[in-house]
Amino acid sequence: MIGGLHVEAVRRAGLHAEHEPHVLFQTSTIGALLEGAFDGDVTFAELSQHGDLGLGTLNGLDGEMIALEGRFLRADADGAISPIAPESQTPFAVVVPFEPAIEFALDAPLGHDEFLAALDERLAGHGASAAVRVDGHFARVHARSVPRQAPPYPTLAEAAATQHVFDFTGVEGTLVGFRFPDHVDGLEITGWHLHFIDAARERGGHVLSCSTGPVRVALDPSSDLHMELPTGVELGGPGADAGVLRRIERDP
Repeated sequence: MIGGLHVEAVRRAGLHAEHEPHVLFQTSTIGALLEGAFDGDVTFAELSQHGDLGLGTLNGLDGEMIALEGRFLRADADGAISPIAPESQTPFAVVVPFEPAIEFALDAPLGHDEFLAALDERLAGHGASAAVRVDGHFARVHARSVPRQAPPYPTLAEAAATQHVFDFTGVEGTLVGFRFPDHVDGLEITGWHLHFIDAARERGGHVLSCSTGPVRVALDPSSDLHMELPTGVELGGPGADAGVLRRIERDP
């Protein structure tokens, strides 16, 4: 148990298809990704056996992945969306068979921090972690994606220095993502990690910040995380520097 989150780790050889409600599935760790482990061994065909909603990236850090209703899509360095081939692999992804237990509307316009606080308020007492889907109108989504990296790979911080940043304004679309507790250092990004895709499924990326309203929110709380560890990655691997992650994952 890590901060109320039950973590079960296996190697790829021990993977079996599972579609358990409310159980999160993750490939590798954020600590390994920070160190430049940008090649994984799980295909998107295999990932689809563990969930239909989620986020992540592709081998070589080739864009931002959005999983929605069983479709796996990639936002390239300019935010353009394309389907991901089933045989493509991922070095880091989180998915869940999405079955929300909490649903509500947020009608008033909210800034980024207010929006996340509203999600946290509804989740109080409902589990260590949660998946989220948010559909509706977004006044602004400040997003990014990263160009494909080439070996020898840089660190994630070095790769993020080449990111492309763009804005979506007055747009209909969907946010997907996860919240993890503060005690998963080295395993996951703590707090909220969100990706966006527009309603036309043509543009998207990693969310640095957003302004919402009105939107519909669906939350799927969970206290179980199944994790696949590629060769060379251990649960006791390098921790995640909170300051570095904040600079990479969110607006300053």
